Amino acid sequence: MIKFIKNYPKIHKFKSVILSTKLFSISTLVDVVRIPPTLFGTALKKAAVNILKEKYESMINTDLGYIIMILDAKVEEMGKMIPGNGGTFHKVEFDALTFYPKLQEIIQGEIVDITDFGAFVRIGPTDALLHLSQVMDEYLKSDVKSGMIIANESGKTLRVGSTIRSRITAVSLGKAATMGKIGITCRQPYLGADEWIAEEIKKSEDSEKQPKSDKKTKKQEKVVQVKEK
Repeated sequence: MIKFIKNYPKIHKFKSVILSTKLFSISTLVDVVRIPPTLFGTALKKAAVNILKEKYESMINTDLGYIIMILDAKVEEMGKMIPGNGGTFHKVEFDALTFYPKLQEIIQGEIVDITDFGAFVRIGPTDALLHLSQVMDEYLKSDVKSGMIIANESGKTLRVGSTIRSRITAVSLGKAATMGKIGITCRQPYLGADEWIAEEIKKSEDSEKQPKSDKKTKKQEKVVQVKEK
């Protein structure tokens, strides 16, 4: 008797690799694939990988996050058959590239859409919501037609195509492939658009240099008093 494929495979190994952020990982999974009679003339590994791609790519798993793509697979050549079923069943171990958004993680992204209530930012394989209230401590105006968010006081702007650094504040991963919500914020030091961060860094460096120069000036202006005999 054969145990059929579960909705989500058992994870035998979960290892992280260094990519653009720590949110990307390569997971090694185990499953059983059914090779239909129509694919009997195809190479076993190629047929199994195509089936795995169709099943797993773009899936959202509560343990793994977003499954982006199947990288490689090892397929047992000796399969099993079930009476009344024309296909063969093969155990397969495969590597998948995954993306799991973690709370409080800092991540880089690109704004892909501006709405009345904020912006959607592309992070990895999905989009996160940057609400207007999470952009900065200023009154903001969202101009959907021009694709911009404008700050009234400072005049700072965010637009479609802007790259920003943000912190993940909310994660909700559903079981269905079309579900999944991520919230982000820029209301912290050294977060926001790249040019904002560059300005903050410059101000910080200037403020660090200022006290040193003041101390040197005070030393130079120090007068030594000599008492008369």
